[in-house]
Amino acid sequence: MSGLLIVLIIIVAIVFFVITIYNRIVALSQRTNQAFADVDVQLKQRHDLVPNLVETVKGYASHEKETLENVIKARNAAVAAHGPAEQGAAEGVLGAALGKLFALAEAYPDLKANTNFLELQRELSDVENKIAAARRFFNNAVQEYNTAIQQIPGNLVAPLGNFTQKEFFEVPEGSREQIEAAPEVKF
Repeated sequence: MSGLLIVLIIIVAIVFFVITIYNRIVALSQRTNQAFADVDVQLKQRHDLVPNLVETVKGYASHEKETLENVIKARNAAVAAHGPAEQGAAEGVLGAALGKLFALAEAYPDLKANTNFLELQRELSDVENKIAAARRFFNNAVQEYNTAIQQIPGNLVAPLGNFTQKEFFEVPEGSREQIEAAPEVKF
């Protein structure tokens, strides 16, 4: 009888242990979902600022139509992107287009002095900082989640809930060079 009780206690302990690990993985998964939602909110704010910025620039540099169209195309692609990898790539292109737009503004002193443009530029800079912070938080949450499902005993429990690795939100390396590249200004 005591042998049966010991086996029963061991089985209960193992079940409790599996449930604890499973619940931890679920909590980490939810944390990544919440963190991605935070990134998404910041990206939507950025996307909402872009048309106002383009309209302001259009009044001063309407003959720079190609640059303005590229910003709008990049914004629309970023809005339509889904998932961290696709959104990261689209946001990289949008960032590069915005970088060219701001560099273009250097050629127009009246635009640089426009209070609406300056306010939009300040708001966009603030949103960019919030995006960077939200992205760091999301990537940290993804790293913790991925680690939990890869390490023992999580890797034994993860298949029970069909938990798979999540993607990081990364801006492609090539887009950083595009942001820093000076645009070609034509008169």
